[in-house]
Amino acid sequence: MIGSFGIGFLRIGWIDVIDVLLVTVLFYQLYKLLTGSVALKIFLGFMSIYLFYLVVKAAGMELLTSILGQFMSVGVLAGIILFQQEIRRFLLNIGKATAFEKMRNFAWRRDSAASAERMNITPFVEAAKSLAGKNTGALIAFNLASDLTAFANSGDLIDATVSKRLLMSIFNKTSPLHDGAVIISRGRIQAARCILPVSENPDVPAALGLRHRAAIGLSEVTDAVVLVVSEETGQISLVRGGEVFRNLAPADLRARLNEFLFDIAPKPRAATGTTPAEVAA
Repeated sequence: MIGSFGIGFLRIGWIDVIDVLLVTVLFYQLYKLLTGSVALKIFLGFMSIYLFYLVVKAAGMELLTSILGQFMSVGVLAGIILFQQEIRRFLLNIGKATAFEKMRNFAWRRDSAASAERMNITPFVEAAKSLAGKNTGALIAFNLASDLTAFANSGDLIDATVSKRLLMSIFNKTSPLHDGAVIISRGRIQAARCILPVSENPDVPAALGLRHRAAIGLSEVTDAVVLVVSEETGQISLVRGGEVFRNLAPADLRARLNEFLFDIAPKPRAATGTTPAEVAA
């Protein structure tokens, strides 16, 4: 074997080393993905059974090998069923990291920057300020390159022009549309009362309610930017890519929206982004 070297009676090539390193990285990523969930214990249990199967097969125990072999034959299908949420999240993370997705985001940002004047963010800033002053909760998701149609279809389709009064009316506590998220697409209110996926990240502190968890959950599986107004504290937050930007003043909110939606560099500001684990600090 070209480029191989010996360790005792073993001959190891560079391809073998690369193979082992790639498998190590894969298992490490799986461990990170499953840490803090029940799925990790299931995965460890499944791997223990598989290792036991290899031992009894090598030892020539035909009866146990036959029994465990039947279990292993459906192991892939069972794994897909047991880990469907984790597999989906893993594939989404890979998809978000691909060059194609980056090219899509770049093209969208270029088109958005050209049409920035058509989407006025002032109604969102003023509505968030008024809602925060009244301790009225709000959840607004801005559609970027990802397709949010499935989430929009979970609520009531509106397709209306954005205005402060309309946003205030939707999130009024007596409104039948207030319980859920508003989705903004192409500068218009696409839908209201939408259901968003709640984050299962164990690092999200208990101090954050369902609105923040839903905002984090959507930002984990899409590139959407989510505006949150807390009903308990009246704080205004923005969430992007799992990062939470909390306690934003109206001026900071405007700067962040310009940065996240139109890639317009903000002026120096005091507010900083935090991951869910850092929010509790």
